[in-house]
Amino acid sequence: MHVGILHVRLHVPEASSLKEKRQVVRSILDRARAKYRVAAAEIDEQDIHRIAVLGFASVSGSHHHAEEIVTKILEGLRMHPAARLIEHELEVL
Repeated sequence: MHVGILHVRLHVPEASSLKEKRQVVRSILDRARAKYRVAAAEIDEQDIHRIAVLGFASVSGSHHHAEEIVTKILEGLRMHPAARLIEHELEVL
């Protein structure tokens, strides 16, 4: 069993409230869950309205597949119109 883990910090520049940030975060998390069947959650900075820290995990029988899934999520986040990627950490166990 292999686990792909992606930890990202995003800047949500247009969010002027926690409610607006949560709309962007919810959209990102729901899309990743539906498209890639991963576990996804906001894992830190919940009370800061322009910063989102998200975690994604994919379990697979193949190291390559687990890495491919979290890499695709990362690529999608790099092009997200409402959030800018500040930093990320990707690991496969």
